[in-house]
Amino acid sequence: MRMRKRQFRIGELADRLNIERFIIRFWEKEFGIKTARSQGRQRYYDEHDLERFTLIKDLLYGRGFTIAGAKKELERVKPTTRGASCPLGSTDTDSKKRIDELKKQLKEQREQFEQQIVTLKTQLSKLRELL
Repeated sequence: MRMRKRQFRIGELADRLNIERFIIRFWEKEFGIKTARSQGRQRYYDEHDLERFTLIKDLLYGRGFTIAGAKKELERVKPTTRGASCPLGSTDTDSKKRIDELKKQLKEQREQFEQQIVTLKTQLSKLRELL
């Protein structure tokens, strides 16, 4: 039995990336990404698309690239054919390691932001007491 590739809609992709749908549509336009469409013209994405959008998100949000810089970086790591190579690594294992590393970095950043919020709330409370 042949396994069918996992496909999902824009809402699920947005949830997986923790971003809004309009950002995905914007990135599609800016980065010239062509997506699969159903007969009803709904967008469908696969694991390759998820990896590509994960890389774009990392470049823009994680590493501070501009859109122009991210485009150049994507061109540098661009696979020759769809599925033949992945910009996140040369094998599935490399890709999974890279994704795990990105998840860890995002978790650490989130924890830092949460700590900053606590600090800011404390400072705000002290300022209110002074007023």
